[in-house]
Amino acid sequence: MFSKVLVANRGEIAVRIIRACRDMGISTVAVHSDVDRGAAFVALADEAVEIGPASPSQSYLVVDRILDVAVAQGAEAIHPGYGFLSENQALARACAERDIVFIGPPPEAMAMMGEKLSARQRMRESGVPVVPGTDALDDIDQAVAAAAALGYPVLIKASAGGGGIGMRLARDEAEFRSGIETARSTAKRAFGNETIYLERYIEDPRHIEIQILADAHGNVVHLGERECSIQRRHQKIIEESPSPIIDAATRRRMGETAVRAARAAGYVNAGTVEFIYSHGEFFFLEMNTRLQVEHPITEWVTGIDLVVEQIRVATGEKLRFSQDDIVQRGHAIEFRINAENYQKGFLPSPGQVTGYHEPSGPGVRIDSSLFSPGTVSPHYDSMVAKLVVFGEDRRQAIARGRRALLEFVITGIRTNIAYHLAILDDPGFADGNYTTRFIDERPQLVAVADIWAERQKPFLRLLRDPARAAAIAAAIVTATG
Repeated sequence: MFSKVLVANRGEIAVRIIRACRDMGISTVAVHSDVDRGAAFVALADEAVEIGPASPSQSYLVVDRILDVAVAQGAEAIHPGYGFLSENQALARACAERDIVFIGPPPEAMAMMGEKLSARQRMRESGVPVVPGTDALDDIDQAVAAAAALGYPVLIKASAGGGGIGMRLARDEAEFRSGIETARSTAKRAFGNETIYLERYIEDPRHIEIQILADAHGNVVHLGERECSIQRRHQKIIEESPSPIIDAATRRRMGETAVRAARAAGYVNAGTVEFIYSHGEFFFLEMNTRLQVEHPITEWVTGIDLVVEQIRVATGEKLRFSQDDIVQRGHAIEFRINAENYQKGFLPSPGQVTGYHEPSGPGVRIDSSLFSPGTVSPHYDSMVAKLVVFGEDRRQAIARGRRALLEFVITGIRTNIAYHLAILDDPGFADGNYTTRFIDERPQLVAVADIWAERQKPFLRLLRDPARAAAIAAAIVTATG
């Protein structure tokens, strides 16, 4: 087992990794930008080293600087978390050159699955169903002809993309011609690669992903599915496990398919195979060669600590369980708490947090970058925390989610907490009858969220009046003896 691990990330995921290492008796090194000096993850780590200014391109994305810190501090391994360098092949290869373990998949697996066209080809060869589509398209006339042959509507997608960046929906040729250059230029700016291809648009799509774990000894298992269809701008904000619409037979088929995909890629460590699902059919979308933001819901329904297993696998250990040992129990839901203004199209809302109170009680877990009032920087992702709830069944999980969201108070910035409450209030979510277009099709959620925000005001007043809060606490203690 490692004695020291460097955490090459920040925020809540850095906190999560540091906690797992502490559970395992492993000391940690945090690297941080200058604006993160006072961050919770920096305080929690055993050692911390500043690596540059706020801009990620000058700090969290500088491979050589992070490796120099790892060597200087005697770290035997680097955990990249998610985002930033988590799927960076150069970091994985550089780690090997410096005799440092990269806690993630081999760079060859990252390369294969990180480029969507090559991933689609390998999946087809392995018998994994993929969405009907094209190879790389070089010019507009070729693309127009391919779209017509495929049949509208089609999705224009960036080969190197992720998170919906560079993706455009075209329902006819006019929309296609106006969208293709935009998609190409967006992909060029975001990924340095303007290659695009087309996929048939799947009507009534749901986004369902399968968590896998693989060791270096040929053992691969899946840990069931996560439903990730509640999205805004193609980015998830609520995930749940199990999916409300996947039955046992389909779950088994999807899990077996995900394992086949991982084997085809020569995959080792934790990863996620993403599928698009519609009316009983599912197709491979992509593989995320890292830990996912939404991993806690899988941990809760399976009882398996994914970060601990990542670290164990990275040391060369075999998986400690087989497929038959993995059983899903209960229901878990994750709410991404983002610093954003839902009234203005989810515009980011960074700034100074003046008050912060986390919910608690049965079935509640918080993974947060904040422990108290602090700053949400405009330089990084808008996610402040993850609220994860667990129940014996979906009904209880939703009830606990509603209770916890009402108690979750953050002042000084705008958040999407009230918007989450509006989603839980929607009959389509309550009965599990939703697709990836759930938010786009419900503009009324903004007004419903405003009503929930009013219902939260008593909690806000309590937080802003420390003297009153102390008096109430004292009265409770006196009354209960």
